[in-house]
Amino acid sequence: MLGILLIYFIGKRFYDLSVDYSKNKWLYAILGVVTYYVIGNVFLALIVILDIYVFDWGFNWESTYGINLLALPLGLLGVWGFYILLEKNWKKSVVVIKDEIQDIGKNIEEN
Repeated sequence: MLGILLIYFIGKRFYDLSVDYSKNKWLYAILGVVTYYVIGNVFLALIVILDIYVFDWGFNWESTYGINLLALPLGLLGVWGFYILLEKNWKKSVVVIKDEIQDIGKNIEEN
């Protein structure tokens, strides 16, 4: 149940961001959720490889509860980074529309 709420709030946040910058709403909402799962699984795979082959930390990989607790903050951190990256890139590309109706009839030097 908490996973569904997490998916909803991640998707909603990316949906609202894409609406603010006039981008494809559903694409970025789904991309935000997919980013959560991909980044969580990639970092988790890295931890598994480091545990088994390098450090021998002794994690119990049979416990799905422990695996979920490891993947949750890593996935959220990745989603936050992706969100900040999108927001910065979209802020740079915002076009400011100048109201030129008030400038009709003025000399070019006055503008």
